[in-house]
Amino acid sequence: MKAKNKLLTLLLLSTGTAAATALINQAIKLSATSRNLLVKPEARCYKWRLGTIHYTVSGNGKPLLLIHDLMPESSSYEWTFLIQSLSQHYTVYAIDLLGCGRSEKPNITYTNYLYVQLLADFIRSEIGHRTDVVASGSSSSLTLMACSLNPDLFDRLLLINPESILSSSQLPGKNAKIYKFILDFPIIGTLLYNIAVSKQAIQDRFCKNYFYNPYSVRSSFIDAYYESAHLGDSPKSVYSSVQCNYTKCNILNSLKKIDNSIYLVGGASVNNIDEIFNEYKLHNPAVEYTTISDTKYLPQLESPSEVLKAIDMYF
Repeated sequence: MKAKNKLLTLLLLSTGTAAATALINQAIKLSATSRNLLVKPEARCYKWRLGTIHYTVSGNGKPLLLIHDLMPESSSYEWTFLIQSLSQHYTVYAIDLLGCGRSEKPNITYTNYLYVQLLADFIRSEIGHRTDVVASGSSSSLTLMACSLNPDLFDRLLLINPESILSSSQLPGKNAKIYKFILDFPIIGTLLYNIAVSKQAIQDRFCKNYFYNPYSVRSSFIDAYYESAHLGDSPKSVYSSVQCNYTKCNILNSLKKIDNSIYLVGGASVNNIDEIFNEYKLHNPAVEYTTISDTKYLPQLESPSEVLKAIDMYF
């Protein structure tokens, strides 16, 4: 009888803990998304086969596609300070990738092939012309891969702080399936995700990695990224896929094959940025690059005027 009572008590405690954790997860989501900071009245929708893609269009001229970094908190908000100026010379398309921002976030495994197909399909369907592209961070490798497979859709490429060739080619490790399995659990996996993309965690990334000057980090940046990380049905799915390297792709052959103009822009304070750029140039001598002083991973937010100068100079 005592053993049964202990078992019943343990079961009740476990059930209560799970219920409390689920309520906490739901409260975090509601709090993070209640302000609707990323809502844009002029946003359009592209009904892609795996989910609806949100994007905006502004300006007139040659098409220019802006592709944000591939992180769970990333979105087209990244280009907030560039779009108006670029719209004076281009028709600017700013996309929220599947699993990010206000686009749908289905509970699937996100892969490099998925995003390569999305970029090609989006340009073909929504833009309809060969387009210049500005891509950021880990989306740079996806852009290079998509360009090498669909050269008729891409014109000039400008990549902001692309990953090193070695980093972009990492494969899912032995424990990737186990880790992703844990993250996919409805309650504990969501709790782990909420810890990884908490407001404090995002602020720490901005101050330590994203910005050179932590005093330049605005609370509005943190709030927008925090909201983006919690929107949608399954925001943690892209996080688990990124963490387990399912979105990585070996760009070496693509880089050698591409005949498009490629320009690299980096934050001068990013670790090993010169080595990364020289590595790209080694495999494609036509690559050109520059760095922006006193910036790190997100110069488009920290020093947008300098990024605009680089775009004007190269494009």
